[in-house]
Amino acid sequence: MIDPDTFLTTLYVMADDFCKCQLAPERVPGPTASLTQSEVITLALFGQWERFGSERDFYRYASQHLRAAFPTLPHRGQFNRLMRRHYDAIVAFFRHLVELLQGRHCPYEVLDSTGVPTRDAKRRGAGWLAGQADVGWSNRQGWYEGFHLLLSVNPQGLITGFGFAPASTKDQTLAEDFFALRQFPHPRMPTVGAPGGGYYVVDKGFEGKERHQDWSSHYGATVVCAPKRNSLHPWPKRLRRWLAGVRQIVESVCAKLHHTFRLDRERPHELAGFQARLAAKVALHNFCIWLNGQLGRQPLAFAELLDW
Repeated sequence: MIDPDTFLTTLYVMADDFCKCQLAPERVPGPTASLTQSEVITLALFGQWERFGSERDFYRYASQHLRAAFPTLPHRGQFNRLMRRHYDAIVAFFRHLVELLQGRHCPYEVLDSTGVPTRDAKRRGAGWLAGQADVGWSNRQGWYEGFHLLLSVNPQGLITGFGFAPASTKDQTLAEDFFALRQFPHPRMPTVGAPGGGYYVVDKGFEGKERHQDWSSHYGATVVCAPKRNSLHPWPKRLRRWLAGVRQIVESVCAKLHHTFRLDRERPHELAGFQARLAAKVALHNFCIWLNGQLGRQPLAFAELLDW
């Protein structure tokens, strides 16, 4: 275990080195911002721990315990605006961690999706994100209103890319857009990451032989998916169990995001705020894997990483 001050200092040093070496100096009209890019990245990531019940709870903690390290900490509303403004820097830091940990140099990545509820599906009215979030089905939580999050995870549990869409979006549609954006990058969608060097292991939600052939020929994405048990050429039970074991890593990563970094408690009022917090959660996840490696711990041993 390490204390929060040591964790925060380590995170700030890495973020500051990254901003100085790889990001262009920020030039905006008007007064100088109260926090630098590296300070915003540090606080944005640190504030995603489940120890803080909400953004308000984290700001209360920062005001009481982090003033010495961040003496120019602004009002909560201004800090939230800074976090949204530096969304691109947070995503760039996430991608930097993937490169630092050589996340794409692996024989395969596991692709899977998870539901992110943003509102009680039974509530009346359109809600804050009308036209952006909608109602979909998740095996983990049934019918929910929110977003459908797609993750690509390497065998060590490192998230190499992610994206989300309304909850009703099908897995195959998400995956096709994901592969297309990896093969043909778009500056507005950097979160998908760079193409992997191996296979993509998926579950039955991404099935479709013709679709897999299209993904391979158009986007260079080779997919490994077990056929249905009632197909003409089903896999033997032993092979299906092996594939389920390979895919277990993405289930563990989803659990970390939902519980350790409180993704299951997201109730956003603006899409930009949700995007910034989601990018911060994913970057924090990867940073914790890097830190565990430095400490000689298991990559996903997050529960006892900090001595609160």
